[in-house]
Amino acid sequence: MLHKMQTMASWSRRFATTCSNASQKVVHRQINKLLIANRGEIACRVMRTANRLGIRTVAVFSDADEKSLHVKLANEAYNIGPAASQQSYLRGDKILAVAKKAGCQAIHPGYGFLSENVEFAELCQQEQVTFIGPPASAIRDMGIKSTSKHIMSAAGVPIINGYHGEDQSDEKLMQEAKKIGFPLMIKAVRGGGGKGMRIAETEADFMPMLQSARTESEKAFGDSAMLLERYVRSPRHVEVQVFADHYGNAVYLYERDCSVQRRHQKIIEEAPAPGLSEELRKQLGEAAVRAAKAVNYVGAGTVEFILDKEDLSFHFMEMNTRLQVEHPITEMITGTDLVEWQIKVAAGERLPVTQEDIVKRGHAFEARIYAEDPAGGFLPGAGPLDYLSTPETSNTTRVETGVRQGDEVSIHYDPMIAKLVVWGENRASSLQLLIEQLTNYQIAGLQTNINFLIDLARHEHFQAADVHTGFIEQHTATLFPKKVIPATKVVQMALAHTLNERVQSGASLGAKTCGPFDVEYGFRPNYRVPRSIKIKVGAMEHIVTIETDNDGSYSVRVDDGEWIKVTVRRKPYANRFLLETNIEGHVSCFNAVISGENISLFDENGMIGGEIVQPRFLVTESSMGGVDASSVTAPMPGVLDKLFVKPGDTVKAGTPVAVLIAMKMEHVLKAAKDGVVKAIPNAEGINVRKGATLISFE
Repeated sequence: MLHKMQTMASWSRRFATTCSNASQKVVHRQINKLLIANRGEIACRVMRTANRLGIRTVAVFSDADEKSLHVKLANEAYNIGPAASQQSYLRGDKILAVAKKAGCQAIHPGYGFLSENVEFAELCQQEQVTFIGPPASAIRDMGIKSTSKHIMSAAGVPIINGYHGEDQSDEKLMQEAKKIGFPLMIKAVRGGGGKGMRIAETEADFMPMLQSARTESEKAFGDSAMLLERYVRSPRHVEVQVFADHYGNAVYLYERDCSVQRRHQKIIEEAPAPGLSEELRKQLGEAAVRAAKAVNYVGAGTVEFILDKEDLSFHFMEMNTRLQVEHPITEMITGTDLVEWQIKVAAGERLPVTQEDIVKRGHAFEARIYAEDPAGGFLPGAGPLDYLSTPETSNTTRVETGVRQGDEVSIHYDPMIAKLVVWGENRASSLQLLIEQLTNYQIAGLQTNINFLIDLARHEHFQAADVHTGFIEQHTATLFPKKVIPATKVVQMALAHTLNERVQSGASLGAKTCGPFDVEYGFRPNYRVPRSIKIKVGAMEHIVTIETDNDGSYSVRVDDGEWIKVTVRRKPYANRFLLETNIEGHVSCFNAVISGENISLFDENGMIGGEIVQPRFLVTESSMGGVDASSVTAPMPGVLDKLFVKPGDTVKAGTPVAVLIAMKMEHVLKAAKDGVVKAIPNAEGINVRKGATLISFE
């Protein structure tokens, strides 16, 4: 207790002397060449602002990213190593060597990777390369969550009850956990992005969750130290964007609500936070500025708060000492470019505005588009983007991405494909635009969360701004309903398949023949040829029978249903196979993407996928086999990190048998039944595809 009081006193003295330290001598430095120590959409986003400011950009890339968009957009680029981030994007020494070789005056770290790495910030300072971020001391103080709690308490920022001590023994942590009570949150002190974070619902859960959090934290951050906090059920997650310069000036640019999350990671954000009074908004902003000044902060930062959904009291959670993924929605409501501010403040300029100059206008949403399976527990995915069509950008719509059609979402990095950002005069209009633009964001060949985002944005409780961190869990039944595919969609798939065959065969839709031997696809003289197509949609298979009528329309029947009259025509539009159907008086338009036997339809409800089922004699025996409990397979592409068994071992159902690392997350795989290990086809460290057999049983 005495040690804790002494620590608190030291933080109080430090906070009291902040203003005197803020006026230290500032070095002005011209930045005309900038290295971006990151990849993907954030690298592309930084380059856009740098190019507008006339600053040349240098990209770095791993072997896996040689043909990536951020490499193409940069003025020059350098390879820094293998695909694994530990050997490339996390190698500060390699990146700094490239910066010096290329003649860069500054490095922008983006977010993730080295953006909050104290050692890298210090190394940049030693080598006289400007690190576009806060001082290393601020990263250190706020990056260690236990330290930041003490600093915030001394600065008068409310903190949540918990244990932030140095004694990390199992006995001490269990003792403190019992004092705090269950449920409680276990967090890595150097954590972020949901990594090294677990919830212990009961005392019996505590030790297994503690060990799992430690393991994941060690892999992600090289540190297994944990802190414990009282777990607030269903709070709101509200964060404040702050910005400070070298002269002691600091402002807040209002707040963002990031409450809707999965796997402790944000999925959709909005600004400003709905339902807050202007008085509460000011209290949050001023508390965030106090937090920044307490550590002599410089640059862009985000102070995150837990906001009690009932009484609207708030408590400091952590500070992200970098640019946030969701910063575009703050830019949309304040009319600012935070990357431009970052570059200019790092060069020694003062903040261009005072607090009174910052006015919020309208409402903005950001939806994160991921390669993942929402219905399967949001497991991340990977693979090629066979088809990609995005909404048109404007003053009200931004698409932040680092990929193009044909690029691949890699197993080595985060599975985020893009950020869709929209703005409206108010929340309702902004939300309506978000839904519309999500339907215009069309991806085939890779499973995404776009349909889920559409359903989420349309959910009555989300529409009413009744949000909290447990939103998805609370509304699972309505967010993941059992959907019945209308027969009209099956008809549209069959017609799209038929018309696509015509196009591929060279016949032009609706064109007249040019000679006596030119005929339409599937033409038979004096005979209406019925054609049967078997289509699988979800778990259901349907037989669609199509007859071409003399007037160019079709008679169609699904399974044993009634015959219906259908007309269809193609509407040329950019890279879309846009079709318009009239099914018994109902006219609708949709985009069809056909790749091999797979058909994807895109309409106002998102994407519906189907498959043309080949005759049985064309299907190999191996492709007909299903997955059963006689093996453990990879639920997603990844790296087989650990094996806990060997051939001949006897295991019980539920026993952990392997660890798969995918998208920077650790996934423990367990045996589905009792058995004896027969074979292990892959060794530790091997990249495996989704569905690959990792362990088979006798």
